[in-house]
Amino acid sequence: MNGILFIRHAETDMAGTFCGHSNPPINARGRQQIQQLRSALDREEIECIFTSDLERAASTAGALADAFGVPCITKPSLREIDFGNWEGLTWQQIQEENEVFARRWTEAFPDLSAPGGESFADFETRVIAEATEIFNSNDRRQAAIVTHGGVMRVVLQTMCGVAGNQAWELTKHYCSFFRYPREGTR
Repeated sequence: MNGILFIRHAETDMAGTFCGHSNPPINARGRQQIQQLRSALDREEIECIFTSDLERAASTAGALADAFGVPCITKPSLREIDFGNWEGLTWQQIQEENEVFARRWTEAFPDLSAPGGESFADFETRVIAEATEIFNSNDRRQAAIVTHGGVMRVVLQTMCGVAGNQAWELTKHYCSFFRYPREGTR
């Protein structure tokens, strides 16, 4: 196998908010990003695409699957972390709502979940299990995974040994991508 190409979904109107399990569609700018992504991946030989079941990832993956003429397989385990009561809120709104808890959360992350949200440990376990399963089951095929920034950061940090700040930089842009395994990793 040549590896797995991890791709972040295109932009939605919820950009700038905590958008974990929320399910907005991509916006006009996101559609432009997909066109640019298709051009950037033009020389790739993708044979199969896996995607989160959330609309923003599934739409991005569907456009790529159409462009490459390959199957697209939905995997709910590739979803972003569930931010619970913080879904759809900006960080400023969260701080205004409960400044003490917001500060505690930043100091204790990843050991403290958002109110009503998924624990980071459960999220990380889910992501690593799915990524490992996909990697181990796709012998000799070039696959892509269209997913979310948080999922990609978990893979980069846990499976590739990339530092947190570098993982953030590599995944902060919509339609960013990287290949696993990365050079110098297992």
